[in-house]
Amino acid sequence: MESDSMPWRRRPRFLNSEWARRWGERLRRLTRYGTDGYAPPIRRRLMIVNVAAYLVAGFTLVYALEQMVLDFRMWMPVILINLALTAVALAVPFLHRFHELAGALSLAVAENVGLFALLYLLGRESGLHMQYFAAIAGYFVTMGLARLRLILALIAAGIGLHLLAWVYFSQDRAVLKVDAWNLDDLYVTAVVTTSTVVAVVVYYAFWLAETAQAETDQLLHNILPASIVDRLKDAPGAVIADELAQASVLFADLKGFVTLAKRLGPVRTVELLNTVVSAFDALAEQWRVEKIKTIGDAYMVAAGVPEPAADHAERMAGMALAMLDTLRRVSRQEGVELALRLGIASGPVLAGVIGAKRLTYDVWGDTVNLASRLEGQSEPNRVLVCRATKTALEERFVLEARGPLEIKGFGVEETWYLVAAAEAQGPAQQRPALTPRPVAARR
Repeated sequence: MESDSMPWRRRPRFLNSEWARRWGERLRRLTRYGTDGYAPPIRRRLMIVNVAAYLVAGFTLVYALEQMVLDFRMWMPVILINLALTAVALAVPFLHRFHELAGALSLAVAENVGLFALLYLLGRESGLHMQYFAAIAGYFVTMGLARLRLILALIAAGIGLHLLAWVYFSQDRAVLKVDAWNLDDLYVTAVVTTSTVVAVVVYYAFWLAETAQAETDQLLHNILPASIVDRLKDAPGAVIADELAQASVLFADLKGFVTLAKRLGPVRTVELLNTVVSAFDALAEQWRVEKIKTIGDAYMVAAGVPEPAADHAERMAGMALAMLDTLRRVSRQEGVELALRLGIASGPVLAGVIGAKRLTYDVWGDTVNLASRLEGQSEPNRVLVCRATKTALEERFVLEARGPLEIKGFGVEETWYLVAAAEAQGPAQQRPALTPRPVAARR
């Protein structure tokens, strides 16, 4: 969840130093202490509780030490209360193991009671009663909106204690008679403490929320096209359905993979398949085509969806040839013989999002069916295309006639094999080079 892996979050250069990374990891361990085993939303709340507890413990301990230096005998009751509050705050991360609310409630009760006792000793002009207001924001971010009654009860208790302290703990009734400059110092300290705690806790809560949102967005973008994610955000629950007049669809299948999988065993098979599919996913990014799905060792992509593209067939052809090159490389690296059959068809398609719990972006229509049939009749390590695709590619690619084929559901269709990009045939072919755009250029 850290920003190193998130391009949307820029880090200052000094934060990339080894020193900063070491201390950053230590701080992360402190904020996460005691949160293991909880679901991510609860874990984030507990991390906020930990941050609040560490701030309270740090400030309170500093005040206790300062008072020890000033006059231990006179300030002893205040020192003892501050040390007790420090101990409770430091214990908060250890209390998470008992219940998700144990730490937050212990800190809330201790602070309410401790502040009231300090106001009794020092009087209302110390300004300590303002810290009741700091707790109001803290209750919402540390306990969650699902416990609204508990939060309202704690807020009511804090307001009640604040008003009681204001009414009954006037300065002439204070147990400890301190100088005016000490009261001014206490007031300034209360303002600084309250402001700092509120600022840091609220900032950290929003930071965690934005980080969680970024992770959710990244997950959605891994599942659905970016433009579809934006449409779903703009209109949650809306039906996403598009009719595209021209697009290209590719099906690819590893020939003989079932037999190979029996020989390799489950672990090695999954590792190999993951290597191949991950490499194909990277190519889909480079060639600006949309991965639709994988089914076992079959791979399906489409170009010109969800956004129309005039060069959909060229993108798909470049993708297909790159897939064959990549498979040869993987085959050499892994020491196994792999062969890929590919089929491409171009034409109108329907596209949309289906499902309720697990959303899926899919495409349908005769073009999809034809691409699947072409893959089934292709030869190993060859790309079989239909007439519409051949027409779109013949100016920039070399194609080889395969001849008419009887295709189920379509009758007799003329087909061609995609051989190579035309510029790869030599300098006589005076055409611009066909290359994928860098991923960053299309963000």
